[in-house]
Amino acid sequence: MIGHKNKLSSTMEDYLETILALMHEHGFARIGKIADKLKVKSSSVNSAIKYLSEQKLVVHEKYGYVKLTEEGKKAASDVKSKHDILFRFLTEFLMLDPAEAEKEACCIEHTISKKTFERLTKFFKFFEDGFTTEKPKILQLFATYIKTDKKLKYNQEHK
Repeated sequence: MIGHKNKLSSTMEDYLETILALMHEHGFARIGKIADKLKVKSSSVNSAIKYLSEQKLVVHEKYGYVKLTEEGKKAASDVKSKHDILFRFLTEFLMLDPAEAEKEACCIEHTISKKTFERLTKFFKFFEDGFTTEKPKILQLFATYIKTDKKLKYNQEHK
């Protein structure tokens, strides 16, 4: 991942992402809020925070706030960025329901290789840069195909 000693598990990445979200939402993160958001027990959060602290990704004073270190902010931001692009790709290109796309993005963000993610990001940005007020014709045709299961010919004059 980044500069820390060990690659983080998907669970640890979820903790970092949650801490970042809580910091943005409330200005701080606490063990109880992290547990609520992740739907886990406080004891599980304490264990994770201890590990993340050993990795120098968070700082936590007993009964106090949990704060991301600079390296922790970078790791959390990387995971969040990956999640956001995957979510947008799944909803805007594959036209998945947002709730389903949210779950899928969470799964994919932890397993996708760096090279595949970079390629997916370039693919997404390639099309996105071409968007005007409406989706490109090819995506309109794909939406029709999803609904009707009928392929329509892509006519170059109707870009």
